[in-house]
Amino acid sequence: MNPKSVIKGRGAQLNVPNRFFEFSHETRDDFLEFCYKEGEKADKNKTRYLEVFPKTIVNKVDSPDTGMMYSMNAYQGCEHGCIYCYARNTHEYWGYSAGLDFERRILVKKETPKLLEAFIKKKHWKAHPIVMSGNTDCYQPAEQLYKITRQCLEVFLKYKHPVGIITKNSLILRDLEIIKALAKDDLIAVNVSITSLSEKTRRVLEPRTATIKKRLETVKTLADNGVPVNVMMAPIIPSINSHEILPLAKAASDHGAQSIAHTVVRLNGAIGGIFTDWIKKTLPERADKVLHQIENCHGGTLSDSRFGTRMRGEGKIAEQITNLVHIAKRKYFKDKHMPKLNCDLHEQYKSGQLKLF
Repeated sequence: MNPKSVIKGRGAQLNVPNRFFEFSHETRDDFLEFCYKEGEKADKNKTRYLEVFPKTIVNKVDSPDTGMMYSMNAYQGCEHGCIYCYARNTHEYWGYSAGLDFERRILVKKETPKLLEAFIKKKHWKAHPIVMSGNTDCYQPAEQLYKITRQCLEVFLKYKHPVGIITKNSLILRDLEIIKALAKDDLIAVNVSITSLSEKTRRVLEPRTATIKKRLETVKTLADNGVPVNVMMAPIIPSINSHEILPLAKAASDHGAQSIAHTVVRLNGAIGGIFTDWIKKTLPERADKVLHQIENCHGGTLSDSRFGTRMRGEGKIAEQITNLVHIAKRKYFKDKHMPKLNCDLHEQYKSGQLKLF
């Protein structure tokens, strides 16, 4: 491929066909060559925000190995463009591709705060942590414009309801005062995703995320303000960031994180083809090695859907990764742990104010 045709600032380099559609759109090499010779752009590479109107917002999570029972997503699709993101496949349910569409067609649910409030006020609802970003990042660039996540945090605070956050964006610090107020009553836990200490690696894996420096500073700022922080070293990709487990764990601990967690990369559904295309274009010298080592972690394939093994993998390479994480936990997090969130206050505040009797 001509280097001029590489789409900069994006993870995926193509739109794979939607598995639910009979027809697909193809960008041919001769068209790309024509555009290059004519000095024209074959692709404007613009992000579009599209409003959608769901009837519900909180989802029951049936998977036993995700660590959450309820999640919610104010945005579908994610401009961060992480090439490995498991959520890419869900964009197909909305009629889009798991490739470039996932990064450039962001669906915005402006009614999320109202839907959340109605849900947690239900008479028979018993408080349980609801995780924001179970699918896509609640602090992705769209949040700067729409502020939906901030409004949801205000709802959680008003009703004293526990909430978890997963993000790789320092924009979370914009809402520090609300987060501090939630933390005061043990109502919030933050998970900051950091996959590498190398900016070079970050730029190719996660092109539109906050820098590593900013993410570590975010961990420190949250920790210094009494907010419990877990660092997600996820995913670990053999021969890309697998050698960074110990130094990354040390950096997380030094900046105040109370725990770490990890997953081994799995390229389920359409992501296998997207990742394979990406690595052969961006890291061609090690593409085959990385792909074969990922297959080694999943019984000879790029993915594994079995509960219990899909997140950690199996085989020698996956075992080495798990052992390194265990060493890191013993070495850097021996006396640290994430606190349990408080589910006892919400019932008193379900009407929006403290009940006297």
